[in-house]
Amino acid sequence: MDLGIKGRYAVVCASSQGLGRACATELARAGCVVVINGRDAEKLNAVAAELREQTGGQIIAIAGDVARPETQDALISAVPQVDILVNNNGGPPYRDFRQIDRAAMIDGVTNNMVTPIELVQRVIDGMVSRRFGRIVNITSASVKMPLSGLDLSSGARIGLTGFLAGVARSVAHANVTINFLLPGSFDTNRQLTGLAAKAEQQGVDIGVVRADSQARIPAKRFGSPPEFGAACAFLCSAQAGYITGQSLLIDGGAYPGVL
Repeated sequence: MDLGIKGRYAVVCASSQGLGRACATELARAGCVVVINGRDAEKLNAVAAELREQTGGQIIAIAGDVARPETQDALISAVPQVDILVNNNGGPPYRDFRQIDRAAMIDGVTNNMVTPIELVQRVIDGMVSRRFGRIVNITSASVKMPLSGLDLSSGARIGLTGFLAGVARSVAHANVTINFLLPGSFDTNRQLTGLAAKAEQQGVDIGVVRADSQARIPAKRFGSPPEFGAACAFLCSAQAGYITGQSLLIDGGAYPGVL
């Protein structure tokens, strides 16, 4: 399927690994010029080289913390215009809510709510004037099904979803869409960290925790980053212009509700 975005300029935040990298990969396969981002410059440059070889696409690497204004400046100025923005950032670590002090709360909200909003503010008017824009925010399944230990992450991402819900409706007339991807359990480093923490807490081998976690998912497996990236690429496609303000849950059926 031709996604109709060949030659578009895409910025994918926190894309040196995991789900962000998967999104960058699929957008490059679709013919986009892709700006990738990560804090470790050496690692990011290596990933950029790998993506160029895998996709044949034009990949631009911008190292830095996406929460910092100077990194945001560099991301936006790396391309002539931003047609596609994929907001992504690492979430707060698993932690009992009693251990979260004010500084940690401010940091979590800054990284997972304020930063993506700032990036949307930077690109939205240009998208509206050009009559094309696709914004995808990677949040979490915990937005719909909050999990103990991820309270700060859930709160910040729910705040982002609520904040941008009205914005999405205000720009839909200009073929600019804002949507949310809510990953459940995927085979990523963050997933591994969570499993390791649970294994240590329970005093069992991580393999036991992994098997138990997969057994609780109707699909009986963790998701693969490439299938997440494909979903992201479709939401960024020319064909997805009538989908906006939506939260797409990708969790193998783990969430038991219908809404």
